[in-house]
Amino acid sequence: MTNYLNFKWGVMLFAFLLLASCGDDDDDTTPTAPVGAVYAMTNGNGQVDGNVQGANEIVTYGRASDGTLTPIGRVATGGDGGDYDGGEGLDPLISAYALTKNDDNTNLFAVNAGSNTVSSFNINDDFSITLAGSPQPTGAVGPNSIAYFPTTTANPGAKGVIYVTNITRQEFLAGGEPAHQGTVTGFWVLTDGSLVPIDGSTRDLLNRPAGVQISPDGNWLVISSINSGAAGLATGNEDEITVYSMTDGIIGDWAAGATSTLRGNTEGRNLPSAIGFQIVGDNYVVVTEAREFQPDGMPPAFPALQDGSVSTWQIGAGGALTPISQDVRSGEGNTGRTACWLDFTADGNSFFVSNAIEAGLASYSYSNGTVTLLDQTAAEGQGTNGADNGPDAFAVTEGWIDMWITDDGEYLYQLYGLEGTIGIFRIDGTSLELVGEESNNLPNTNTQGIVAI
Repeated sequence: MTNYLNFKWGVMLFAFLLLASCGDDDDDTTPTAPVGAVYAMTNGNGQVDGNVQGANEIVTYGRASDGTLTPIGRVATGGDGGDYDGGEGLDPLISAYALTKNDDNTNLFAVNAGSNTVSSFNINDDFSITLAGSPQPTGAVGPNSIAYFPTTTANPGAKGVIYVTNITRQEFLAGGEPAHQGTVTGFWVLTDGSLVPIDGSTRDLLNRPAGVQISPDGNWLVISSINSGAAGLATGNEDEITVYSMTDGIIGDWAAGATSTLRGNTEGRNLPSAIGFQIVGDNYVVVTEAREFQPDGMPPAFPALQDGSVSTWQIGAGGALTPISQDVRSGEGNTGRTACWLDFTADGNSFFVSNAIEAGLASYSYSNGTVTLLDQTAAEGQGTNGADNGPDAFAVTEGWIDMWITDDGEYLYQLYGLEGTIGIFRIDGTSLELVGEESNNLPNTNTQGIVAI
C-alpha cells in the first residue's frame, strides 16, 4: 500500500508540474514584493467598556507601488489597549502618534494604554515586525503618544531616544478629561531595538497631553494638550503647547508655553484642544486645534462645538514661542469641528488636516510658519456634514482619525476610527484622489495609530 501511495502522489505531482509548464507564458501570477508598508494598531479588541480594552496588536500591510494594501499579519504588543474618551470608541486616547517609527524605518513604537506600557518592534526586511525586548512601564496612566529622536552622544550603546506622554496620573484619573494631568518620560532605544528607561527623565505636566514631538535640531521637546484652560483643571493652566529644553536626548527644564486663545476671550471662541502637530523647518510648530471646551472652560457639548483650526509658532532663543498664524479655521459653518491630526506633503509647502466627526481632510498651504486654508474638503467620507447630530454623530460618521503620508510623499493613509478601515489616497500636489479602502482586519471601534513607510 505504501509503494502504491508513493507512486500515486508522484504521478499527481508530475501532472501538476506538466500543466504548469504548459500554461500561458505571459500569465505571470507571482506576487510583486511590496515597496513599503502600513502599520495600524488595534488598541485592544474593539470592546468599548472601561479603560482596559483587551490585548493590543499591530496589523501589518504590504504596500504596492499603486498604493493598495495586502495584509501581512498581526503581532501582539505584549500589552493591552485602552479607552480614555468616554466610551464611544472614536479616538479613544485623544492623541496623535500612539504608533510611530524611527527615521530609518528600522523600529516601530506603540503605546499600550490599558497596561501603561510602551513596546518597541524591529522592522524586518520584508516589512514584518518582531517585538524587541519586553514592554516597558511608563510610570503613569494611559500612555498615548511617542516621539523619537536619533542620538548616541549621551549613550553610545543607544541608537536614539523616545519620549512617551501619559494621559494622567492616578490621583487625577477619576476627574475625567477636564481634570487630567499627565506626565512625559523617556527611554533609550538600544541597538537591538529594546527600550531602557532614562533616569530622571519624567516630568509632571500641568494638563492632559495629546501629542509629543522633538524639534529637528534635537534642542526642544514639545507637548500638545487638550484641556488647557478647562474649568475642572486644578492648575488653571492655559498652555495648549509646552516646550522643554533637550540636550543629547536628555530632557531639561520647562522653557515656554503658549495658547492661541485664552479663557474668557471676547471673540467667543472655544478653547483649543491641541492634538496633532509637527515641528518643521526652522523650528516652526504647526498645531491642529479642535475647538471643544467652551470659552468659560466648561466641558464640550455638541451644540457648543465650533470649527477647528490650525495655529503656528516659532521656537526661538531659550525656547520662547513667537506666534505666526493663529486660529486659521479648518472649515466654516460647523464643517471642521474636530481638526485633530496633520501631516506634511513631501515638498513641505502644504499639509493635510483630518477632521474626525466630519470624516474629511482639509488642505493648507505653508510657508515659514504662515498657513492658509486651501480646501476644507480636499477629501470627504461619510460624516456629519456640519449637522448638529449630538451624540448620534458617532452613529453616522466613519470617524477619520490618525493619518500618515508615506516617506516618498505619494500616498496618504487615513484611519477610519469607527469603520475598521484604512482609506488610501494618492497625493497630487494639494489634491487627493481616493485609490481604495482596506477593511476587515481591524476592529470597527477603538483603534488608534497608523504609520506608513
